[in-house]
Amino acid sequence: MHLTSLAPASGQSLRHRFLKQTSLALAAALLGVATSLQPVSAADSAPTAAPATPAVPAAPDAAATGAGRRGGARGLISPEVHPDRTVTFRVRMPNATSVSISGADWTDLGATIPLTKDDTGLWSVTIGPLDPMYAIYNFTIDGITTPDLNNPRVKRRTNSGSPGSFLYVPGNPPEYWEARDVPHGTVEANWAKSAATGDTRFYYVYTPPGYDVSGTTKYPILYLFHGSNGTQDDWTDAGKANFIEDNLIAEGKAVPMIIVMPWGHAVVGPQASTNNAVFERYLLDEVLPAVEKKYHVAPGRENRAIVGLSMGGGQSLSIGLSHLDLFASVGGFSYAFTSNTLQNNYANLLNDPAGTNAKLKVLWLGVGRQDKTVGYANNKQVSDLLYDHGINHVFFEMDGAHTFAVWRKCLAEVLPELFNPSVVMPSKPVAAATPAASANPTTAP
Repeated sequence: MHLTSLAPASGQSLRHRFLKQTSLALAAALLGVATSLQPVSAADSAPTAAPATPAVPAAPDAAATGAGRRGGARGLISPEVHPDRTVTFRVRMPNATSVSISGADWTDLGATIPLTKDDTGLWSVTIGPLDPMYAIYNFTIDGITTPDLNNPRVKRRTNSGSPGSFLYVPGNPPEYWEARDVPHGTVEANWAKSAATGDTRFYYVYTPPGYDVSGTTKYPILYLFHGSNGTQDDWTDAGKANFIEDNLIAEGKAVPMIIVMPWGHAVVGPQASTNNAVFERYLLDEVLPAVEKKYHVAPGRENRAIVGLSMGGGQSLSIGLSHLDLFASVGGFSYAFTSNTLQNNYANLLNDPAGTNAKLKVLWLGVGRQDKTVGYANNKQVSDLLYDHGINHVFFEMDGAHTFAVWRKCLAEVLPELFNPSVVMPSKPVAAATPAASANPTTAP
């Protein structure tokens, strides 16, 4: 049933109330954007750092049930993470005929989780217990996709679709991607007018703990790309790249490095087919020289890596393999890059395995076995073709779909490989670990 066909409630149509609540959520998203554009310390960034334990009321009260504010969005707690890691989602829509959770990262991405309405018009569902996660989800209300109107953690998107919402279920002890009690690096926004894209845009730069702007220590550098419909925020808000690197440095597992996270949508709209070509010019002609002039970057191709996910994985592989004079380490996660592309555009690399292996210090590929977006089989075909031609590389596979649960794990696996003089790429596939049977198949990978 369409929203416009429903009877008015309390002097307002459901559509009017729905759009009003959605506008509040979008205003919150825009406020989050404005905040994120300021140079921040990763340790102090509110959108990415959450309490070590969730704030849960001792018992249901007016705030939790929505009774305290006559059903206003701000009167509800959603999602509410309970001590046993079950989670309750709520939304007040008295005249809606159906409400469900959709696009949830901890499910098959095509699955939905229905909510149930009580006699006050409050829709709710409790699920779990869930594994620790930082996952994306939406509500679908009478066919309209919307973020959770009560959740201030918003996932921005570039091209289409409603902004998403984040569900944070903390780990105890903290997971590898959570903020731990370790020294933290800094994430800084760099604004500049771009000749390639024709607009003024920014890219994030992470500098590791101990980085001194007046010092002389030089660091290797990783250029890290998000996926289609994403933004510069993706690798810090959703990917937790800064915390992953902080934790690996503290454990002595990764080399302190600078990480650059640009906006991969150089062209948005009708001319988007030219996006990758324009983005390559933007990266190589503008971002790379500006970053390596401003920051203490170690010189030489052996101190540069380029990695991305999905669309960004295609960009990193295409740019990296085309510019081995600039990058000695190349990687992609759930990459939009096919074996046909490899054969048609990089035959010179395939046909000279000795020369290619001598140039590539690290070639690292990763994907989730349940990926239906780019397709696990498509990604594996790229790896198989490389191995068949004697190109040394890592192919890392794990259970998971086209989600940040996979990409965070991939990043945690590849960072210790980068700029590590003892790393040697395998010349044949390494047997993938057999996944253990899960007692909770609905949780995130």
